[in-house]
Amino acid sequence: MNLETLTIHLTQQKNQKVGTLAQKDNKIYFEYDKDFLKTGIELSPYKLPLKAGLFRCDDDTFDGLWGLFADSLPDGWGRLLMDRHLMRLGVNPRALSPLDRLAYVGSHAMGALSYEPEHAVESEIESIVLDDLAKSSKEILEGSSEKLLDELLSLNGSSAGARPKVLVQISDDLKQIVHGRTALQKGFSHWMVKFASSMDSKEIGAIEYAYSLMAREAGLDMPKTALLEGKHGRYFAVKRFDREGDKRIHMHSVAGLTHSDFRFPTLDYDDLLRLTLHLTKDVKELEKVFRLACFNLFSHNRDDHAKNFSFIMDEKGIWRFSPVYDVTFSYGLEGEHITLYMGEGKNPTKEQLFQLGEKYKLKEYSQIVDKVEEVTSMWSDFAKEAGVSARTQSEIEKTLKTIKEIGAKK
Repeated sequence: MNLETLTIHLTQQKNQKVGTLAQKDNKIYFEYDKDFLKTGIELSPYKLPLKAGLFRCDDDTFDGLWGLFADSLPDGWGRLLMDRHLMRLGVNPRALSPLDRLAYVGSHAMGALSYEPEHAVESEIESIVLDDLAKSSKEILEGSSEKLLDELLSLNGSSAGARPKVLVQISDDLKQIVHGRTALQKGFSHWMVKFASSMDSKEIGAIEYAYSLMAREAGLDMPKTALLEGKHGRYFAVKRFDREGDKRIHMHSVAGLTHSDFRFPTLDYDDLLRLTLHLTKDVKELEKVFRLACFNLFSHNRDDHAKNFSFIMDEKGIWRFSPVYDVTFSYGLEGEHITLYMGEGKNPTKEQLFQLGEKYKLKEYSQIVDKVEEVTSMWSDFAKEAGVSARTQSEIEKTLKTIKEIGAKK
């Protein structure tokens, strides 16, 4: 394709032209539209502030692209699908620029940004059968088949992460599933459904569902979740928080906001709390982040990288911490938390949580710590409700008890 320019729109309350991306001599440039400058809306206040003039991206964190737009690109599973699709067309994926890839995302990015011209991927899928999509996902990961490749690419949108997933519409009674790219049907809402990757336990869907129940009980802002039953598997589903009906919500990951490489430990919960306070100026939002920090510690969710935290913005430009996502049992990088707790990643304890609570003068930090610790100690109850096997339930319970024991010794 070799696009030289790309137009960006914000399709939130109405369709507004944001500006233009351009590429020349392997450098990417951006300029805000004159009318958008008048809105006063800061889409990415730290790395792409709202002001007139031509910006040039000299940061290679996201292949020379600003984090605002890099958040619209799929990685992991989504990038694999896109690359396989291109190779089947005889196109070298390495020859594509970031602008070319954004054109493939087009109007189907997570959040509220859209890109023109759009290079649509046609999908011939008429009905959504989760077992078929899960089977094809597994075969594509293994390299043994490319069945339903374009259909899965069309259903992926710009969702990130290593696990295969599809963006669909699900009926309010959770009994019907249709394609996510069609106009929202009455009695339906937008959801994401996940499948197991080659590295995952076969029970990953049930485990993540149990964790969603536990997170909600612990007071986290957890979207509606479900465990969908297929003939050959059980699939975790979560309602999308970047959609309200068919209305799109602007979202921005912490990785994109700060140009942090989410593949490495570049963040501390101290940084995350400071960022939240600066961006939202709301103590309630600060408490949300602190509660999540507590939950990730006590639940052994160590894959807590910078792309697994996001903020959402309303039509008036007001930011708040997004509902939580990707909260499940995980080992992180070499068994450590990717986001540190006051410099500690291997064995953080309540000591670091108390330090954070005191530093940010959270009035009820001690009660929050105790509440989250209490709820996570009830893991077996949530596991049984989700139908997690006794063996897997016991293995996770041992790890969670070890975390509590290490903290008690300090």
